[in-house]
Amino acid sequence: MDIAIIGAGKVGRALATSALKAGHSVTVSSANGDTSAALARDLGATAAESNRAAVNGADLVVLAVPYTAIVDVLDDIGPALAGKIVVDATNPLKPDYSGLATEGTSGAEEIQARIPTARVVKAFNTAFAARQADPQIAGVHVDGFVASDDEEAKAIVLELVKGMGFHPIDAGQLTMARALEALAWLNISLQMRHGWSWQAGWKLVGPDGDAA
Repeated sequence: MDIAIIGAGKVGRALATSALKAGHSVTVSSANGDTSAALARDLGATAAESNRAAVNGADLVVLAVPYTAIVDVLDDIGPALAGKIVVDATNPLKPDYSGLATEGTSGAEEIQARIPTARVVKAFNTAFAARQADPQIAGVHVDGFVASDDEEAKAIVLELVKGMGFHPIDAGQLTMARALEALAWLNISLQMRHGWSWQAGWKLVGPDGDAA
């Protein structure tokens, strides 16, 4: 699959690493073209000269930019996303890291509202970059939660998540992104409160939850 990753920071690098390992073609882009060019050289991906260029020809687009940059990114590439699977890997954190900036909705639902002709899927946001690059801890596959109103798009992303090394879990419709973003915030706040190493990942255990 041809995957475009918008954003060349820690998350973009981590997801590009896993996607390439899974055998996908990856094109990366960033606001700073030098950043995406360096990432592409390091990993063996393709660097696009712009976000729009990255999206052209992609089967699936991953938004791996800070939540605060989403509006500008979608203003730029929104029309080019029509009909495409768009994976939202972001978390709508407040600038001071005091909680989530959304109330009664989710960042993913806001994105779907801005690009109604795209097929928005929430995925990867509950995992830190360390786990996105390597979704295993002591041989245990970290859970990869996926939510979308588009069942076909969700099925494709569940297969992608599995191929990248996660244990895929269908979390339901896109409204469940609210819970997934809250789950991500819980993990973030735990790391900050306890001084942990930002390596932890979520894992359901018990009947079915820990199925391979």
